[in-house]
Amino acid sequence: MTIELWAGIECTVNRVRDTFFDQVLRSGHDRRVSDLDLFGSLGIKTLRYPVVWERTAPDRHLEFAWNWSDERLERLRAIGINPIVGLLHHGSGPRYTSLIDPEFPDKFKDYARAVAERYPWVSAYTPVNEPLTTARFSGLYGNWYPHGTDDLLFARALLNECRATVLAMREIRKVNPKARLIQTEDVGKTFSTHKLAYQAEFENERRWMTFDLLCGRLNADHRMWRHLLTCGINEAELQWFRDNTCAPDILGINHYVTSDRYLDERTAMYPARAHGTNGQDCYADVEAVRVDVEEDLGVRPRIREVWDRFHLPIAVTEVHLGCTEDEQTRWLWEVWQAAQKQHASGVDVRAVTVWALLGSYDWDCLVVRDAGTYEPGVFDARHDPPRPTALARLVSEIARGKDPTEPTVLESGWWQRQERWLYRTNHIAFS
Repeated sequence: MTIELWAGIECTVNRVRDTFFDQVLRSGHDRRVSDLDLFGSLGIKTLRYPVVWERTAPDRHLEFAWNWSDERLERLRAIGINPIVGLLHHGSGPRYTSLIDPEFPDKFKDYARAVAERYPWVSAYTPVNEPLTTARFSGLYGNWYPHGTDDLLFARALLNECRATVLAMREIRKVNPKARLIQTEDVGKTFSTHKLAYQAEFENERRWMTFDLLCGRLNADHRMWRHLLTCGINEAELQWFRDNTCAPDILGINHYVTSDRYLDERTAMYPARAHGTNGQDCYADVEAVRVDVEEDLGVRPRIREVWDRFHLPIAVTEVHLGCTEDEQTRWLWEVWQAAQKQHASGVDVRAVTVWALLGSYDWDCLVVRDAGTYEPGVFDARHDPPRPTALARLVSEIARGKDPTEPTVLESGWWQRQERWLYRTNHIAFS
């Protein structure tokens, strides 16, 4: 079995207080069905594609506007592209619910059932993108609605998302028993100084919670079981996942250059924006790639860690770099090669996904405001029609089984060169 090249569009609809930020609207894709033919010209046969709850049922539960998704899913079907349909992407749902609404899972499963009945031929879904990451940004760090900053709200959001995923797939499979769950999450690893080893160990166990919950692995002996009980979750809520397992058909790794983190208590060495606390120690949390320590960074070791823990099929489900076009091609090629090497070593890697075909907006500020920062992707959406970038050629070559024709693709990216270091620690790090 060879590794497939998938693709996807940035489709986040996140809420900040009373404002919804819609990436599909901002990229112009909401009004250009012709974009799908551009995607097809790349040779892509599988596309992560949104039928997002907030866009389809924005005002009332079970009141749907299907025109947009009808036209686009039928076009994808006509040109031979299989969609992996996403229903919630870093969102908290429409205004009539939220991630901490006790009725959130049931409302979401009703929506999932409606989508499956509308499109019974769709065979792959990502009901909720990155539940853990979304719960952290919405329930722990306060960035997105409902802007929580405590462990209980974080835990409630995560469990609601994962329970919603289980219930959604149950409803979808009543319509299409062969429907597959492609579950995505960022499983970047945390590294630290010796003093903060305990915090790194905690975060490195927490990163698996989405997959552990869905696979029924989170039991009374699990560190996160004890943590969730301490947060205020009751044991019956956790046992529910043991009794209602929904192991993904494919584990999706969303990995970025900045996914791996580094913790250091010497805060004076780092900018104030990186400072934080766990209530016991104050420390800086920065991108590990920017620190001059020798650690096993990047997607290759993360693929191996996922495989060793779960032994389930894997796809890299987001590959994007906000940088120059040359660096973007180097990043994609590096991830593609890493996946190939892990596949050759016996890891069941199914696909690598070129993300943000139309680029993305304001992720440099975690989409908490309309700052107007745009990062092009395979196409530059500032043009109409979108202009192919250097990535488009590489994507077409990979999709057609060819080696890169542009020699700069094979050069080292900035994340491999010493110029990447912004913080010089000059000590041995905990790993």
